[in-house]
Amino acid sequence: MSGEPINAKLEIFDPPLCCSTGVCGPSVDPALPKFAADLEWLQQQGVKVERFNLAQQPGAFANNPVVKTALQQEGNDCLPLVLVDGAIVSRAAYPTRNELASIAGLEVAEPISRFTPAVAELVAIGAAIASNCEPCFRYHYAQAKKLGVAKRDIALAVAMAKTVKEAPAKAVIDLAERYLGGLPKPEEAGAPEEGSCCSCSPGGGSQDKCC
Repeated sequence: MSGEPINAKLEIFDPPLCCSTGVCGPSVDPALPKFAADLEWLQQQGVKVERFNLAQQPGAFANNPVVKTALQQEGNDCLPLVLVDGAIVSRAAYPTRNELASIAGLEVAEPISRFTPAVAELVAIGAAIASNCEPCFRYHYAQAKKLGVAKRDIALAVAMAKTVKEAPAKAVIDLAERYLGGLPKPEEAGAPEEGSCCSCSPGGGSQDKCC
């Protein structure tokens, strides 16, 4: 990040809120916590920020001629207002972090992409585990090894996929057991033998037709 923050004070005039983050109201606007975090980031960069809430600080609105005029002409629809040196630079919406940085004379460095070919193969391996696709696993395992991915990293991807895959399966079985007061043993239910395909009937059909 480069650039020098503005010396002027940045002022935000909010619509009526229970608090600056809005999290204690009946319905939370996801833009509010994010905007609060962005303002905190601005202050960490040395920008002076003041924020006023119409519900709690109406005097700040009445005593600012620019804000007072905007409210008289447009009503609360003009809020939130963002002012720099007494001039409105944003109205009716909360600026993004990049927009705030531009207003404050800062530059935000673009995030570094972490999605490398190796990461892509680990994602594919996880998807193969989740979808029970043996050919997919074999292929992407081989591709990952060609890219120099450590076997431990592959094992971690498999373990993560296994955990994500099994969690909802266990939850629904637990739910069924609670409703039914327990389940019969697999052999009592006519479950296929270990190693056979899930879609084959026990003792019947050809394994060549299995998934």
